[in-house]
Amino acid sequence: MSAASDSSVSAAAGTGSLHHVELWVPDLARARAQWGWLLGELGYEPFQDWADGCSWRLGGTYLVIEQSPALTADHHDRLRPGLNHLAFHAGPRDAVDTLAAAGAAHGWTLLFPDRHPHAGGPDHYAAYLASTDGFEVELVATRSALPHR
Repeated sequence: MSAASDSSVSAAAGTGSLHHVELWVPDLARARAQWGWLLGELGYEPFQDWADGCSWRLGGTYLVIEQSPALTADHHDRLRPGLNHLAFHAGPRDAVDTLAAAGAAHGWTLLFPDRHPHAGGPDHYAAYLASTDGFEVELVATRSALPHR
């Protein structure tokens, strides 16, 4: 990718903010469908597209998926050193529930179903999903003004 292709993103972001995340995937078409659905639901817009990858942008940050010829494995293992998961603000609890329920139809598996939606603890409302390629996302609900009973 050329640096000029993301200059509008760089100009809008402040020092220290996340610029982009790049995930290497073994099957671009599958990853494009899975990530495209999820990121679209979270408000990301398609940003870049080329033969070996694509990206989606929200504000000053974008997420890239790429099927690189330099891949050395065909599956991401979140339990090995490296990236464990990406956490996204997902809106109110009902939005988290909707995404968790719809995820399976788009290639995502609900992790920790026996502890859902409190797998992160009793005061943390989130859905943990894994893609077919082993990437985990945490969809975090916004805290409500009043305690949930």
